[in-house]
Amino acid sequence: MRWAVVETGDGGARLCPLDGDGQAAGPVLREPSLAAAVRSRPEVERWVWRSTSEIYRRLLAAGVRVERCYDVEAAEALLIGHEEGQSGQPRSLAAAWARLHGLPVPVDAPVRTAETQPSLFDPGPVPLPPGTDELTALLEVYAGQVARVEKAAHPDRMRLLLASESAGMLVATEMGRAGVPWRADVHRELLDGLLGERYPGGLEPRRMAELADEVSRAFGAGARVRPDLPNEIIKAFAGAGISLTSTRKWELQQIAHPAVTPLLEYKKLYRLHTAHGWAWLQQWVHDGRFHPEYLPGGTVSGRWTANGGGALQIPKVIRQAVRADPGWRLVVADADQMEPRVLAAVSRDRGLMEVAGSGEDLYADLAARAFGGDRARAKLGLLGAIYGQTSGDALKHMADLRRRYPAAVAYVDEAARAGEEGRLVRTWMGRTCPPASVVPPDEAGLPQEEPTGYGGSAAAARARGRFTRNFVVQGSAADWALLMLAALRHSLWAGGLRAELVFFQHDEVIVHCPAEEAATVSGAIAAAADMAGRIAFGETPVRFPFTTAVVECYAEAK
Repeated sequence: MRWAVVETGDGGARLCPLDGDGQAAGPVLREPSLAAAVRSRPEVERWVWRSTSEIYRRLLAAGVRVERCYDVEAAEALLIGHEEGQSGQPRSLAAAWARLHGLPVPVDAPVRTAETQPSLFDPGPVPLPPGTDELTALLEVYAGQVARVEKAAHPDRMRLLLASESAGMLVATEMGRAGVPWRADVHRELLDGLLGERYPGGLEPRRMAELADEVSRAFGAGARVRPDLPNEIIKAFAGAGISLTSTRKWELQQIAHPAVTPLLEYKKLYRLHTAHGWAWLQQWVHDGRFHPEYLPGGTVSGRWTANGGGALQIPKVIRQAVRADPGWRLVVADADQMEPRVLAAVSRDRGLMEVAGSGEDLYADLAARAFGGDRARAKLGLLGAIYGQTSGDALKHMADLRRRYPAAVAYVDEAARAGEEGRLVRTWMGRTCPPASVVPPDEAGLPQEEPTGYGGSAAAARARGRFTRNFVVQGSAADWALLMLAALRHSLWAGGLRAELVFFQHDEVIVHCPAEEAATVSGAIAAAADMAGRIAFGETPVRFPFTTAVVECYAEAK
């Protein structure tokens, strides 16, 4: 049974049961609080509400957890993207209601920045038109979404995608509240050792100042070059007869000049100082926990992002500060070759499915079957197919793959063709890539996560084709990961464990648990991965193994 619920201005709640079509199946009831409404109805299978990130945070604060929900705003974002390829359009309840009634669609409220803590002046949800009842609007939008799902190309998959996205919202809210175990004293020791003492007045730490002086001296007596300003660096190298297009690491490493070594070291420490330095520590770590705000589906492909704090980019050196509580452990699990396995599952290529189901190391198995035992060549070939690397050696490897695994290569080739032609491109479950966007190459020459503005040139079309080639795999992998998280969360909860999910990024998950629960948690992760594969892709030979480490310190797992 599903129930819809909204909060009232006096702190109470209004709610009612729903039928299979999303219509009210009983009278509207009132409760003194949202927590009371949910706590008193443990039999409800799924709660339908406006926004998990807002509503569930308050439920958790009141000590109330829910097993399942349906997030109307998250569903609206996916449905409008699926129907019209308009990812990024307003997703609020007010926007969905206006769209349903053919009225002007209000813009979404601005996202609170990471540096701005909640206050009395936060804008809150986008208001409905005056006189519009929120529960009535919620019911109308939800029923409309139920009907829209039936018009999708694959309704069953779309229902699964909406359910998994809502489950991800629950996981993200719980992880943000639990926080990553963090030793501030260890973090400070690391900063002191790497950066040196701090100078008053916001000046650079000692080690960075020393490196800046080394960079300047390398360009001659009297030179003064600020290594944090790319234009000054490029100008200084030009004066030395060296032409640079950027100050990226890969380009600097190609030249021989005494400024390169201190400059690269400075850049590394600069990133550490600005992204995870003393100011970051003071802002983000409190009472032994780092509490990031995760944004499920924050990218077109469905991968998560974070609202500040660098939650998904914790430097390796700083991982030494991520330590389990006394008597507890961190179970750190990395999915093994996730995207190639997903390609096997979605393409239904019999040969590649057999490889993806035969062992822990997909590349080694692929090499033994198709690349004369050369694992590096097998990896380059398969990733080249996914990422669109079709020149040089990658071109020869692609030909080998096309002969042996024609369905897999055809699957990504068709996605690339659709992207180049400006057509909509979807993941296995229905997440949709917008039709008009391109992706600039990053330092490795592979597509970036987010597309940017689309031009009309052939180069722009090819860039978008490279993105959509990867999108159908990376996005389907993100959808699979949501199901894995949902299954793992349910397993930990149903098993009565004290373990808590504390971290997730792309293909890695961390569970913080008492030492005696670590083996059970490791097994639960493996079982959740298998279950997610079956639910997402049906019964296939493909396996989704994890490499799991049980450690006291995050850095020990790498």
